[in-house]
Amino acid sequence: MPERSFDKHSSIAGERHPLDLLQPTLDAFSILGALYAVKIVARGWMDDAGIVLGLLAVIIFLILSKITGLARTRDRGNADYEITAIMITWVMTVMSLSVIGFATRYGEVFARSVMFTWAILAPMTVALCRMLLRIVQQSAKRRGYGTRRVAIAGLNTLGRQTAQNIDAEPALGFNLVGFFDDRVEDRPSLSVSDMKDKLAADSGDGESHDEATLSGNLSELVDQCRAGQIDTVMVTLPMRAEDRIRYLLDQLSDSTVSVYIVPDFFVFELLHSRWTNMGGLPAVSVFENPLFGVDGALKRIADVAIASAGLLVAAIPMMLIAFGIKLTSKGPVFFRQKRYGLDGKEILVWKFRSMRTCDNGPVVKQATKGDPRITPLGGILRKTSLDELPQLFNVIEGTMSLVGPRPHATAHNEQYRGLIRGYMLRHKVKPGITGLAQVNGCRGETETIEKMEQRIQWDHQYIRRWSMWLDLKILFKTVLVVWKQDTAY
Repeated sequence: MPERSFDKHSSIAGERHPLDLLQPTLDAFSILGALYAVKIVARGWMDDAGIVLGLLAVIIFLILSKITGLARTRDRGNADYEITAIMITWVMTVMSLSVIGFATRYGEVFARSVMFTWAILAPMTVALCRMLLRIVQQSAKRRGYGTRRVAIAGLNTLGRQTAQNIDAEPALGFNLVGFFDDRVEDRPSLSVSDMKDKLAADSGDGESHDEATLSGNLSELVDQCRAGQIDTVMVTLPMRAEDRIRYLLDQLSDSTVSVYIVPDFFVFELLHSRWTNMGGLPAVSVFENPLFGVDGALKRIADVAIASAGLLVAAIPMMLIAFGIKLTSKGPVFFRQKRYGLDGKEILVWKFRSMRTCDNGPVVKQATKGDPRITPLGGILRKTSLDELPQLFNVIEGTMSLVGPRPHATAHNEQYRGLIRGYMLRHKVKPGITGLAQVNGCRGETETIEKMEQRIQWDHQYIRRWSMWLDLKILFKTVLVVWKQDTAY
């Protein structure tokens, strides 16, 4: 059975690492330290107002870091991403502080020169401290301080991904010894050094790595563990290799090594998976909605706030569009089409009527280039996506979100759910006015199943990678993309 490719964006949320506490603590001290330094130089002391400002900035920064993705563990190895996320998070923090200061008049207490200097120095301090921490971690790892010698049992796709994760996370304290597999003739004949070089080339970091060679088969792994040459074993053998896993665990029980089984859940198409506990039994969700708890509340608050502001701004243009529709063609101004919403429940989606017909039955023909059903004004509305403006009402009422997989007509859902694997998983979140697929060119007619499959892949990727920052990027990109699309008709 061929191995499936591993999606590097797939992950399972689970146990928190000590770095998850160390890193925000370091960020907090960096922000407070920058403010303290500026206040000492400018005034010679740190007053109570400065302490309150610093603590408020820390709280806002740490909350926003969850939204922008700065706090996500899997992105710590990417320096470019981290610096960008720091700047974005800090800009949003300063904007929040400005709003609070204006509303409470608390900002009048602070000199503008002090605030301006701190606003520049703080993100630089955060970035510098994070960089120094990474250097210290990598240096300690190279010298063997606080590290554990780890071996990977299973030279396969999951084993390679495990090696990449170990190499990208110095804070884990793992020093990779090598790969062990008793079916090496079925595996690529790569040494660990070659593997790391390949992973480095794939990730583009170009860093050099310590030499380590492919150590041998599972029996040799057991011998080295019993001899005390290995501290930890990561078992990445496939779940179908139950006999080999049982053999390995039985043999390793006669040693003092720590053993972790890395289950190959990734042979499945994971959709925002996470660990959970059911009456003491550990379980992993395979298909799950990412918007639970605080994340769901934040997205809903953002939806209502932005949609309300959008309706205020678009009120007059929407009135003009309504008059134009009424004057240029017969029929209602609005068209409410049946579509699937969250969890596949049927909803009615608002649109400005752009056609002479209002198809809403078991068969709905997609719009095509030069479609005679489209009115002259409707062609302009569809080209600019202005016909979608009434969906702001759907966002307010909670049946849609600003960003999410675009809802398809009910008839199209029933057609494609039997043709495309995982099609209905796109309904694990609310449909959106715009989405990741749309800003990546997937708009207009889907005359081939390949085009629809491409949309579904983007929708699944959106659910896997969801964050508030991703939503904001999609919204900004939508403004730039929507006017340049040639496929919407």
